[in-house]
Amino acid sequence: MAEKTERIPDHSWSSSFTPSFDFTIQDTVSRYRLFVVIRHTDAYRYKNLWVEIGIGVPGEAATTERRNLVLATDEKGWLGKGMDDVFEQRILLNEKPATFRKAGNYTYTLRHLMREDPLEFVMNAGIRIEKVIE
Repeated sequence: MAEKTERIPDHSWSSSFTPSFDFTIQDTVSRYRLFVVIRHTDAYRYKNLWVEIGIGVPGEAATTERRNLVLATDEKGWLGKGMDDVFEQRILLNEKPATFRKAGNYTYTLRHLMREDPLEFVMNAGIRIEKVIE
């Protein structure tokens, strides 16, 4: 398991601020789950977060994908774990665990795509990679 997060300056995420996370993967046989990690305050105004996730694979051009991360529902409220007014969310990106095709350095970037810019009350953003133990 590896998790890397970056602090959002002044808890105000500008769309021009794109945190980057490097992971060295050697095991191409095991399967992994990928998560986006978001830490926000209770004052965050939305139930979701649109992000663009950049993925750099060794020896290949980087690709991007857009994802709508659900952070809350009307029935349950915030879906993450909270303490006082701070909530941490680990949002699973791949329902079916996947393998990494190549050994080497993988780079992930995150950029928010919300209309509010800067996006207030976001404290940290990151990526988590978990090896599936069978």
